Amino acid sequence: MALAGLLVAGGAAAATAYVSDDLVLGVYAEPNGSGQRLTTLHSGAAIETLDASGSSGEFTQVRLADGRIGWVKSTYLTTRVPATVRMRQLEEELDRRRATTPELAAAAARSELEALKGELAAKDTELAAAREALASSAARPGTPVAHTMHTMRPLGWVAAMGAALLAGFGAGYATLARRIRQKYGGLKIY
Repeated sequence: MALAGLLVAGGAAAATAYVSDDLVLGVYAEPNGSGQRLTTLHSGAAIETLDASGSSGEFTQVRLADGRIGWVKSTYLTTRVPATVRMRQLEEELDRRRATTPELAAAAARSELEALKGELAAKDTELAAAREALASSAARPGTPVAHTMHTMRPLGWVAAMGAALLAGFGAGYATLARRIRQKYGGLKIY
């Protein structure tokens, strides 16, 4: 109480503290907790239960990993895996997965690379076949492809495209002007 008063009076910041879940359980030679202590067990220790009849079920007879038999308080035993043990198991599993993940990722990348290489080879084959078909049709006189390629010059294409663009622009401007005149009575330029 005096310590808390000093901390508040001194203006020190309060720190967070946690209750420990580390249980230390004594294993006794007698089922009453007052006999000789054989050993102590910590949270998460696995033991084999033999008999829970000592002192009206308050104590349970157990066999330790080294084969010794003793008594522990029944209230501190559970059949569920404690959180500390489960947490340790999950951390070990995570470490194992992390250790294998780069290898698995590399194997997946290699198989995807091989599939993509196969697709590329198939597309290269298709492209080569298309080029060969185009070259063979261009080589025969009288085919539409060969005719247009030899008779039209690039300058002719440019002139035709320019004329088409000018005609489209003129038609669009005329349509816009007609609609504005109909709606507003004339074209006004600001």
